[in-house]
Order: sequence, then structure tokens, then C-alpha cells
Amino acid sequence: QPQGKLVRVTSGAVFDVAVDLRRSSPHFGRWSGVELSDDNQRMLWVPPGFAHGFLVLSESADFLYKTTEYYAPEHERCVQWNDPEIGIDWPLDGEPALSAKDRAGI
Repeated sequence: QPQGKLVRVTSGAVFDVAVDLRRSSPHFGRWSGVELSDDNQRMLWVPPGFAHGFLVLSESADFLYKTTEYYAPEHERCVQWNDPEIGIDWPLDGEPALSAKDRAGI
């Protein structure tokens, strides 16, 4: 169940990423990243069929999502943050602190 998502940060700052996972797309595997913050008030549209990930750049961050579908955890998949085939250029030094779900690759 693909879910589109409009993402905004209401507090703090993040590096937000969308990855095209649509196998039929000529852009399959490509990623796009942008800084979202309460200061710049940018938003990112993550279309259905794209993976979404983020790196918190501030001490903490709060998100606001508007989605096209209700959350369905049974359809959720995980892409490793450092997948060499995708090659996301995360703005970090060293290893990130990952959630238990992301560490497990769920």
C-alpha cells in the first residue's frame, strides 16, 4: 500500500531524503535530499512508491505529516541508511544513532 507523504519540520532541523523505489521508474534507486527546519519552513513531498528517511541535525526535531493513506505497518519496508547501491550523501561524521526498528532493518 504505497503512501504519499508531505513532510514539514515544526521544530528543529533535519536532512530529509526520498528514494525512488518504483522498479518501473527510469529514476529507480535515485535519491533527493533537502534540509527541512522550523527556520526555512520548507516542505518535502514524498510520492507513493518512495522510501523516506531523515537525519536529525538539531538536538531534537518535530515533524508534521500529511499522508495520502492511513499508516499500514504490515506494508512498511526498510532501506538501510548506508546502502551502497543508493549512496545517500548523509551530512554526518561517523555512525548515526538508529532506532531499534532501523537497526533491525524492519
